Amino acid sequence: MKITEHISGADKTLFSFEILPPLKGASIKELFASIDPLMAFQPSFIDVTYHREDYVLKKRADGSYDRISTKKRPGTVAICAALQNHYKIDAVPHLICGGFSKEDTENALIELSFLGIDNILALRGDNRKEDAHFEPENNGNKNALDLIHQIQNMNAGIYLDEEISNSNESNFCTGAACYPEKHADAPNMESDLKFLKRKVDAGAKFLVTQMFFNNQHYFNFVESCRSAGITVPIIPGIKPITTRKQLSILPKLFHMDIPFALTNEIDQCKDDKQIADIGVAWAIEQCKELIANGAPVLHFYTMGKSTQTKKFKLLSLKIFVQQQTFCRSL
Repeated sequence: MKITEHISGADKTLFSFEILPPLKGASIKELFASIDPLMAFQPSFIDVTYHREDYVLKKRADGSYDRISTKKRPGTVAICAALQNHYKIDAVPHLICGGFSKEDTENALIELSFLGIDNILALRGDNRKEDAHFEPENNGNKNALDLIHQIQNMNAGIYLDEEISNSNESNFCTGAACYPEKHADAPNMESDLKFLKRKVDAGAKFLVTQMFFNNQHYFNFVESCRSAGITVPIIPGIKPITTRKQLSILPKLFHMDIPFALTNEIDQCKDDKQIADIGVAWAIEQCKELIANGAPVLHFYTMGKSTQTKKFKLLSLKIFVQQQTFCRSL
């Protein structure tokens, strides 16, 4: 079922989660054990992230080093298939540009189509740690816009090999990322919105925001999107703070602001348990306001830690949502 169909058929705010693939060597049972607690909240879909290859240095006997490519979290396509088979829930794979040639992307799309996966979140992806700037693969898509074009071509039965006849048309519902506080690479919000509009015009049917801690950023962003002619659903991303170190790590990694009122409360905490309580309380208030203002879905970034997610008191939020209806203004 497509994300847009989930949203259009709902009369209440929906829930979704984003998970990390397990580290190489972990079993599927470990993955299910981490997801099982989340299923009590009846998510409409689960996102599965993709992490491009990185490089490690392996020492030789002579003291020199080999630079070896490695993927620490492989298996996104297989994980999505496992989720849909085991939980009977829609899985949304993240498809990125980095590390993929266009042919690699086409092959991944074919596999996803064979597996009956209806939705894709199309992303440029992050830089490798040692790269100062994003470097696409040779003959790969340079950005999310290029990737969306390729997905839409396959939806129209257009493959890289022009000699393919009677080609199958895929039917993916493609989503894209958006940034209420501006993408780190964008010179200003106006430019960011201009590029976002191009992604929507190219075929993105829904948007998922980067995490934010000030709802006004989201509300202002949605208003700006609507003024720019972007009419697709905009799903807010939520991540409760649970440790002190996240105050410095999250802004650095995700280029977003944490309000002083929140950091000031956390500064007075004695341990991470108190911090988690404050972070959860802040997130609950965020969610209540988002629901009241018609957010179509609450999308939770679990960072691969379902035990923390369970502590976020989503059950109380779920009960709250079940008592609410929302307008379609967002």
